Amino acid sequence: MDKDKERQWDREMAEVDKLLARLPTYDPGKPALGGEPTLKRPAAGPPGAPAVGSAMGMWLKVGAGVVLALGVTSWPYSHVCGLKLMFYLVAVSTVVVAGVWAALASWKRRAGLAHVLSLVVVVWGLGLAMLAVLPRMGYSRSEALWFCPEPPTPIAPTPR
Repeated sequence: MDKDKERQWDREMAEVDKLLARLPTYDPGKPALGGEPTLKRPAAGPPGAPAVGSAMGMWLKVGAGVVLALGVTSWPYSHVCGLKLMFYLVAVSTVVVAGVWAALASWKRRAGLAHVLSLVVVVWGLGLAMLAVLPRMGYSRSEALWFCPEPPTPIAPTPR
């Protein structure tokens, strides 16, 4: 009985060897079966509308980031402490977000100059944020306050 199973095993292995011999061998110079890869195209919008990732839209994002970065340098209010400081930090964080938004758009379009400009906007915004935040965290020599101190209450004159 063992010899019958062994013989069947030998026959099955011989059949497998025959099938393996028929398989094609790998040739790196030969193109793979299946044809060319499919190219993905962006979804078309309504007729006459600009493409979703158009170059004009990308440059508008980069321009908005640059304008915000330049505009926040001439902030018209003092931003020493209190609510005015919080509004300034919101404006600076908007510069950073606009720079990241423009960087993502320029990365998708593979536009090198636009990408460099948007990264400069991000670094500029982070630098402005550090100038405002680090002194309040005790990192620099000069100490700054987050919230403005209450004005001193006037001392009433004592009656004579």
